[in-house]
Amino acid sequence: MKPIIRMDRRDLIKAAGGIALLAGFARTPLFAQALGANPFTLGVAAGDPWPDGFVIWTRLAPRPLEEHGGMPTAHVPVRWEVAEDEGFARVVRKGETMALPELAHSVHVEVEGLQPHRPYWYRFAVAGSDVSPVGMARTAPARDALAQRLRIGVAGCQHYEMGFYDAWAHLADEPDLDLIFHYGDYIYEGAGTPPGQAAATWTPVRQHIGNEIYSIEDYRRRYAQYKSDPALQAAHAACAFAASFDDHEIDNNWAGDFDQDGTSPAIFALRRYAGLQAWYEHMPVRKAQFPTTGGLTAYRRLDYGRLLRTHVLDTRSYRSDQPCNDGKITPCPTQAHNAPEMLGKAQEAWLDAGLGNQATWNLLAQQVIVMPVDFRASDAAEARFATDLWDGYRPARARLIESIRKHDLTNVIIATGDHHRHLVGSVPESDDRPDGRKVAVEFQAASITSNGNGKGEAGLEHMMRNNPHFALYTDRRGYQLFDITAKEWTTSVKVMDQVEKPGGKITTLAKYAVTPDAPVLHHA
Repeated sequence: MKPIIRMDRRDLIKAAGGIALLAGFARTPLFAQALGANPFTLGVAAGDPWPDGFVIWTRLAPRPLEEHGGMPTAHVPVRWEVAEDEGFARVVRKGETMALPELAHSVHVEVEGLQPHRPYWYRFAVAGSDVSPVGMARTAPARDALAQRLRIGVAGCQHYEMGFYDAWAHLADEPDLDLIFHYGDYIYEGAGTPPGQAAATWTPVRQHIGNEIYSIEDYRRRYAQYKSDPALQAAHAACAFAASFDDHEIDNNWAGDFDQDGTSPAIFALRRYAGLQAWYEHMPVRKAQFPTTGGLTAYRRLDYGRLLRTHVLDTRSYRSDQPCNDGKITPCPTQAHNAPEMLGKAQEAWLDAGLGNQATWNLLAQQVIVMPVDFRASDAAEARFATDLWDGYRPARARLIESIRKHDLTNVIIATGDHHRHLVGSVPESDDRPDGRKVAVEFQAASITSNGNGKGEAGLEHMMRNNPHFALYTDRRGYQLFDITAKEWTTSVKVMDQVEKPGGKITTLAKYAVTPDAPVLHHA
């Protein structure tokens, strides 16, 4: 694994020609006091590549855990550059934007006018302070091009207290990445647990700052704590992200207007708005994802020429409440798992229209498991299904399957998170016949840290026995890599040996292949 290198201001200016980037500030007054040596403590990021550009992001926070990140309540000009080389000898785009206190002094620049499917390097600068670290991102292929190969990483569920982020450092070192899909649970909302003190079934290895988060300042500080981690910063600097969110960016198992505690929807809306604004402030997403009083539109498409269409979905904002009060009311038989909406009518129609395309592959980049999962205990006779997954929303799943069938698609791959374990399997056409005809292949990527080290396959043999549509089920941390060509989709399941101490190692547990003519898994 490559070391994470920190360069001081003189090194950056010398190596990257930073004097040119800073020179334009001489005519622009800021405010009476300097920001300090380094306002870029939270790193840089890029996201949502298009053929002609991408978003570049940073947030000014010289003292990230203090009020307002240690920033004055003032508008601060920030200069940015995009170059064809890491040394910034060939700068192709540059400009100046404003970091605003209303948005936690975050910066989102939508860079345009770049060439398709090639790497670019970017950086930021503030007068009187250091130049930012350098990030790299690749543009998407031209819309009519058939790329020879794409490489996508999938990761998420990064509970800060449950482990260290070495998996992110390993993912940052993966070569030739075009994109990282972060499926959500970027932060966790719970109160800090003192190190060494057990929290239910686990013991924290590092500690959240503060109590459970509710206000915009609470959420901003929690993001600042997570984004201060150098391994996570390295992953952002290495590759563009397609960022989504799941439940813990706001509150565990929230669904549409409802939280898990029975809070009035009008009151919960205040917390949800604060959480979504903070998510926008800390993610490299476009103005189309800007928060409003009605929420934000997180679902969107990323096209990679004729090879791949990626549908980034939002499975939280528009869903119905979970059945049986999220399983708290028992018994909750299978026939009660009929909450009607997972995506909401508008997003569902948008997805259906978008599936009518000629791309070689369709990727549904979403949050919770689509395929049926029988979670019965090893000695139980009766099947048991979860309520927060698509299993709780069977009418919505039936409509998704019908949409895939209507478009006569055999090339649908589903990327999933939330469950913390690696799961590889297929979505059956009928819930009642999991071993019958399949309509899509699903790759559930394990968590970065959530659930700690895990237990491997020990005690999980019954999960494979009770779910004949599974190819793999393991309780390990890590991520997945998608290698995509016109002829074959290969997924590498990457696992950590441990995450509860620094220095964890990554290995490949298994590889699976799919061809676009049939949703059938093969060992690669």
